[in-house]
Amino acid sequence: MTESAAIHIGFDDLVALLKTIFVHNGVSEPNAQILAENCSGCERDGSLSHGIFRMPGYVSSLKSGWVDGKAVPEVEDVAPAFLRVDAKGGFTQPAFFAARSHLIEKVKANGVAVLAIRRSHHFSALWPDVEPFADEGLVALSVVNSMACVVPHGGHKAVFGTNPIAFASPRAGSAPFVFDQASSAIAHGDVQIAARAGHDLKPGMGVDRNGEPTTDPKAILDGGALLPFGGHKGNSIALMIEILSAALTGGYFSGEFDWSGHKGAQTPFTGQFFVVIDPERGGNHAFADRVAQICDLVLDAGQDRLPGERRHNTRKAALAHGIPLSPQNHDMLMALATP
Repeated sequence: MTESAAIHIGFDDLVALLKTIFVHNGVSEPNAQILAENCSGCERDGSLSHGIFRMPGYVSSLKSGWVDGKAVPEVEDVAPAFLRVDAKGGFTQPAFFAARSHLIEKVKANGVAVLAIRRSHHFSALWPDVEPFADEGLVALSVVNSMACVVPHGGHKAVFGTNPIAFASPRAGSAPFVFDQASSAIAHGDVQIAARAGHDLKPGMGVDRNGEPTTDPKAILDGGALLPFGGHKGNSIALMIEILSAALTGGYFSGEFDWSGHKGAQTPFTGQFFVVIDPERGGNHAFADRVAQICDLVLDAGQDRLPGERRHNTRKAALAHGIPLSPQNHDMLMALATP
C-alpha cells in the first residue's frame, strides 16, 4: 500500500468505528469500548496481525455464538497476592480490566501479585496487556495459550498454541522496554497474512498436513502446523505457558476445547496468567536506571534496535498523521459497521 493510496483515520475515530462494529454484533457497550481501544492500538502501533485484520474473525466468532460479547467477568480475591477472574466465556480484555485496579493495589501492598484468568477468549497481541504496567513503574509478565496449531518438537500432532509471552519494564529516559513474542517460530496471524498476500515463509516455520517441512503458508493453514522457535527450547516455553495459562488458571489447554459446533468460531477459548512486581521492593532504588543501562549496553554492542522501538515510532507517526488504512480495509470496516 502506497502512502498516497492510504486512508488516514484518527485513533479516536477508529475506536468509535470498531466499537460500533462490536456493538452491532452483540457486544455490550463497556466491553466494546475495551476491545475497540485494544484493536485500534494494535493497528496504530503497526501490530497489523492483531489490528483490524482481526475484525472479521471477531465478528464471525460473535455471530457463531462461540463467545459471549456481553459477559460480565467475576473477580475472585483468593489470597493477599492472588486474584482470579472467571471471564464467563467472554473476551479476556474486559476480564483483565475488571481486575486490573485491584491487582495494582495488591502489588503496592505486597510487592508482587498474580492474576489468573480462565474461560476467556484472547484474540489480540499480548504487549497491550503489560505495557501500561511499565508506564506506572511496575514490571509485568504475562502468558496466554491459544488454539492447537503448533506441533511439539519431534512430534506429529499439534498440541500447543502459538503461546506468546510478553514482558514490560520501566526504563529511565525512554519508553518502557517491552517484548511480545510467540513460542512458535512465527505468529499464526502472520501466517494468515502471508497466505493472503501470496508469499512464502522462511524455512523452519512449519510443516504441511503430512508433517513435511514447508514454506507455503497455505499448506500450514490447510491441516499443517507451526513449529516451536528454537526447537526443543521453544517447545519447553510453550509447555510452560500451557501449564501457567491453563493448568494453573483453570482454563482450557490449547487442544482441549471443541468449537466444531460453532461454524465461524476463530477466537481461542483458553486462559491467561500475569505476574506483576513493584521493582522498588528490590532495594536498589535505581531500577529504571539499571534497565536503561543494560539496554544501552545492548545497543552499544551493535544491536540496531530494542524490541518495541519500531512500535513506538509507528505510534508517533500515526498520532501525528493518522492511522493508515488501505482502501480495501477501510471498505471492509465500513461494511462491518453497517447493520
